Parts: sequence; structure tokens; C-alpha cells
Amino acid sequence: MAGEGPVTLQGIAEQLGLHVSTVSRVLNGPRDGSARAASDATARRIRDLADELGYRPNPLATGLRTRRSNLIGVLVPRLSEIVMATIYEGAEEAAATHGLSAFVTNTYDDPALQRNRIAMVLARRVDGLIIGDAHLHGGCLDLPGLHGTPFVLVNRRTNAGHTSVTCDDRLGGRLVAEHFLALGHRSVGVIAGQPFASTGADRTEGFVERYRDAGLSLPARRVAHSAFDTAGGRQAALTLLTPSEDRPTALFAVNDFAAIGAAGAARDLGLRLGQDLALAGFNDTPLVAELPVPLTSVRSPMAEQGRRAVDLLVRRIAGEDPRSEVLEPCLMVRESTGGLVGAPLS
Repeated sequence: MAGEGPVTLQGIAEQLGLHVSTVSRVLNGPRDGSARAASDATARRIRDLADELGYRPNPLATGLRTRRSNLIGVLVPRLSEIVMATIYEGAEEAAATHGLSAFVTNTYDDPALQRNRIAMVLARRVDGLIIGDAHLHGGCLDLPGLHGTPFVLVNRRTNAGHTSVTCDDRLGGRLVAEHFLALGHRSVGVIAGQPFASTGADRTEGFVERYRDAGLSLPARRVAHSAFDTAGGRQAALTLLTPSEDRPTALFAVNDFAAIGAAGAARDLGLRLGQDLALAGFNDTPLVAELPVPLTSVRSPMAEQGRRAVDLLVRRIAGEDPRSEVLEPCLMVRESTGGLVGAPLS
């Protein structure tokens, strides 16, 4: 039959002795059974025959019938960043389990481009959006077109309280501070990232808050903002580590790439990681454990953020109002933070 023309829902229904509407609900609905269209046995028979015959749904016809595109858009600052790429992989994986297709676009954290890309995504009549480039003040999320389209934030939150899935960034910052305090570091600095991003703001606040709880306040000169990349981390580290007579003994960079840039600055200043300077990053991207001096870093559940964001978006598309989710990080301690301050080297 596969060679006699396109395989149709009507043809499958006739072979199985079922009504075409039953076949349509099974083949055009989610495969996870969340919207029950037939008994498990009947649904299995329909899908088995459809697979055998090589049935492929017509997205345009499906959209006309359901007024759904089964398409979601994902906005990220840069897909070249491994954090966002990993989050997107998780989102794409979860979308497939719900019968959805995902596509991604870069905004480079530029407000004008964010608005342009949101409009472009909405023009494709998506069922919803996953937004990974939100600014704390909300910014582009006030676009009129978004008012009628479900969306969920991922990785970053806003002060407006939009539904989001994030790592517990404040806790992650506290974990690094606890580690530094346990090693005896009283003079520390933070490479704080961009102030408009909740990731940098919350991680910095958690770190500073834990030091404040210990009776050690960080002066403003010990917090340097930078881009979330190696060049930004390098420049911020040079600012914090010079002059040498007022140099912190430990630095916390709010993402791994900024930490790698800081490691380069330390090298150029003649400082040995884990000996002259303790250094920690955030996200625990795969490469940091393989550096010449493996980097201590906070592990964030990147792919899981993407998966959970899609799950919440599907619920929002269905008319629910799910609560935001905050996922727990953990600290991966490696050689870059060394041992106790003042302890003799082995």
C-alpha cells in the first residue's frame, strides 16, 4: 500500500475497521498518553500499522484542524554557549515527547534584537515560547503579541514573577562562599557577570550574603561585572587582582567561561591556581574538569532546566497556571581552590 500513493488517516481507519476520527486523535495527539484518544491496545494497533505503512502526518492539515502548529520557539542569547546549547537539547528532547517541534534563535542579549526575534517567532504561529534571555526588569516580555501566547522562562528569571525554571543560583553562590570560608579565605572577590541577568545577580548575592552572615562584608571594589565570556572574566580578574598589595586570595566567577578567563589573568600575573589563588566557577560545563588545573564549579542541572521548561509550557498551553520551579545545584570541588589558607604544600 505504501507504493500506491500517500498513506492517509482514512486508509488506516478502513484497514483497522475504526472511525477516522479515532485514528486522527491517536496519531495527531501526544504519544505520552496525556490526552487519551483510545484504549492502549487500540492506540498501539493504530501506531503499529501507521509505522508499517510509513504514514507521515501533514503539519499544515493538522494545524488547520486543531488550530495548533505543534511548534515552539526557543530564544537564547547565544546557542554557541554550551550552557544554552545544553538547555536547548533538553528542551528539544522534551518537546518531541509531547509531539512538538522546537526551533531556536539567538538574540545576543540585545533588547532591540530580542523584540525583533520575538516578533519573528510569533509570526510563525507557535503554540508557545521558551525564553532563555530574559532581563531582570522584564524588558521585551511586555510585547503585546506575547499577551496571548504562553511562554516560560528558562535559566533566568525576572522581577515580575513570570513562570520560570531556573537553577537555585542564590544557593549556588552560598555553596561557593561556604567552601571559601571553610578554607580560611577572608579576602575574596566576585566576577559578577552582567547586572541585567538574574544568573549573575543571584549567584553574586548568595555569595555576598553568606560572607555577610559570617561578619565579612565585601566592599564594592571586590565585585566586578563582566560579560559572560573568557574575555570579560579575564578583564574583571585583572581589575580585582591588581594592585598586588590589596589582592584577594580567592575569586568566584559566576560562570565557567569567566572563570577560565580569570585563570588566564592569574597565570599572566604569576599566580598559581590552588596555591596562590583559589578560583571557582559556575555551571560545571564538561571542559572545566579537564583543564590543566581542574576547576571547582557549581553544577547546575542544565538539560533538566530545558526539559522542565517544556513540561511547564505544555501545561500553560493547556490552560494551566503552573508554579515556577527552582532546581538544586551542587558544588564540585577540584584542585583550583586548593587547601586551607596557610597550610604547607605537600
